[in-house]
Amino acid sequence: MGLFDRFQPLISSLDEVSACGANPFGVNLERVLSPTEAVVNGKETLLLGTNNYLGLTFDRRCVDAARQALEVSGTGTTGSRIANGSYSGHTKLEQALAAYYQRDHGLVFTTGYQANLGVISTIAGPDDFLLIDSDSHASIYDACRLGSAKVIRFKHNDAKDLDKRLQRLSGEKGNKVIIVEGIYSMLGDTAPLQEIVEIKNKHGAYLVVDEAHSLGVLGANGRGLAEHAGLDDDVDIIVGTFSKSLGAVGGFAVSSHPEFEILRVACRPYMFTASLPPSVIASVTTALEIIEKEPKLRDNLWANVNYVYDSLDRLGFRLGPTKSPIIAVHIESRELATHVWHELLGAGVYVNLALPPATPGSTSLLRCSICAAHKREQLEAIVRTLAEIGERTSLLPRARAVGA
Repeated sequence: MGLFDRFQPLISSLDEVSACGANPFGVNLERVLSPTEAVVNGKETLLLGTNNYLGLTFDRRCVDAARQALEVSGTGTTGSRIANGSYSGHTKLEQALAAYYQRDHGLVFTTGYQANLGVISTIAGPDDFLLIDSDSHASIYDACRLGSAKVIRFKHNDAKDLDKRLQRLSGEKGNKVIIVEGIYSMLGDTAPLQEIVEIKNKHGAYLVVDEAHSLGVLGANGRGLAEHAGLDDDVDIIVGTFSKSLGAVGGFAVSSHPEFEILRVACRPYMFTASLPPSVIASVTTALEIIEKEPKLRDNLWANVNYVYDSLDRLGFRLGPTKSPIIAVHIESRELATHVWHELLGAGVYVNLALPPATPGSTSLLRCSICAAHKREQLEAIVRTLAEIGERTSLLPRARAVGA
């Protein structure tokens, strides 16, 4: 048996979707011009698939902070904080995150993926239970694999199913830890947090919320779904990432649990990974300050979300169930979704193509992510392009053209 023989089905699937003339999972952004534009295949292209929700990747304050840290502290840390020590910026950012979330402790990871991997795999032991939403991100599933706890899936956003499964564990002595997401990364819907908190309290469970896609997006101060729902105090641990609204890379966890700091010497993905470069820490610290001080960014984002979602809904596209910066366009077949994606790229619009088995319910999606920096004329052009391609491909046989 060959080393890669088991991947033959995946290789065949990739060949099929690449037959359109481009690999949807290997798009080369030859030059990024702004948070909303890049050069792809030599052509200026509108970006609608970057998770750059607040457009901070080119914010001059973030760039200047990163440049200054680069000059002062160099390009990298060359090791983990356990072995090489913490730079002052790491500690400052952890304190800022804890204060922002009104928690006692903050912990910074090198990626958001590692934050989930580390926290979830460490806090639940062999006698414990992890109860995860069936549509959880891959990092949550992989955290369950890495850990030793028993894993139980409940139906997506189904609080009654969660309650039923916890009821079955009523005689078990181990800890029960519920894992949900603020905004789910494929469909853009939110967890029914009020119901989940009630069930958590009923059964004496713990609750971890991954706010990766909701940080900077939901809540009066941008803290995510827990703040938006008025349930900050009911969430035991919040995990998140710097690679969406904060415009960089990295991850974090915050908590007020009195023994949370033990993770620094118990969590292997934290202990044995090189820490983030000072330039990234500096840009993220600045971006967090901007999110706190400039709520208008969220206002701009939601104005753009409302425009795109409502426009596509009126045209007859089948969309995700909830308005959020992630707008998922459902398409009935893999072949049609791939064709429409390729047509969009050729017309100068880049979105994410999401296909089974990575998508919920074996559906194919065009996954669009909205940015606060999108100008109205850009969004109008995107909606028009989607409508024209929808009509041309019979995706929208009765679609109406959208005016400027």
